[in-house]
Amino acid sequence: MTRVTIYTSGSSVRGFEACGHVGARRVRGVDLVCCAVSTLTQAGVNALETVAGVVPQVTVEDGFLRCILPDGIEEEKHARAQIVLQTVISGLKDIEQVYPNLVRIKQEEWRQADA
Repeated sequence: MTRVTIYTSGSSVRGFEACGHVGARRVRGVDLVCCAVSTLTQAGVNALETVAGVVPQVTVEDGFLRCILPDGIEEEKHARAQIVLQTVISGLKDIEQVYPNLVRIKQEEWRQADA
């Protein structure tokens, strides 16, 4: 199962963390649900940089990706980053709705100690 944590700070999304391998039935040797989660989260990181102009703090390991917005982002970039993050979250929630036994999403208030 993949567990996704959405970190919020007030009404803003601060970032997300995806942990674990889905473990779904494989099609031609590939776990398509895991691929979908990985693609969305990695595309989100890339879009934060290319679309929003924000370089997030990213940690990647096998079965783990954490993406957190840095402090002090100017207002326009922050607004674009929120659109990117909401798009990623929307896609992840769609996957969770179809595969609730494979993907779980929770939301937590961001604490600087989590960094």
